[in-house]
Amino acid sequence: MRPAPDRPGIIAPPPLIYLVPFAAGLWLQRHLPLSLEWGGWEVWLGWPLVGAACLGFVLALMALARAGTSVNPYRASSAVAAAGIYRFSRNPIYLADTLFYLGAALLWGSGWQLLLLPVVLVVVQKGVITREEAYLERKFGAAYLAYKNRVRRWV
Repeated sequence: MRPAPDRPGIIAPPPLIYLVPFAAGLWLQRHLPLSLEWGGWEVWLGWPLVGAACLGFVLALMALARAGTSVNPYRASSAVAAAGIYRFSRNPIYLADTLFYLGAALLWGSGWQLLLLPVVLVVVQKGVITREEAYLERKFGAAYLAYKNRVRRWV
């Protein structure tokens, strides 16, 4: 009997989970327009969201590097990242992905991406985060549970 692989068993690469619906929204926008116009506010909101996403992603990568663990969910985790941005969110990369998606949707001016975002978030929650958290609980036990009790999932 082979031991279970030392990884969370997520359903798909998280960037793909965000990219496919975003692309589907662009396709829908081209064939069945659903305009998103807020008198220019979409640009004023979109760019800061994209900027915050990029900053959050870089801070998360730095924290993972300092913890000595991989960002790749298909590799084994070697530590619980609990410092840096991980003091405020257990999932800062998914939060950054979501902010980037939202900001890009606003900049594109397409309502379809906004309509598809809840689906993306459910898939990320059920197919990635829940599996990762179960894996980290099995692997790190009390240390991860203590971290989980201190830090919120998203913000």
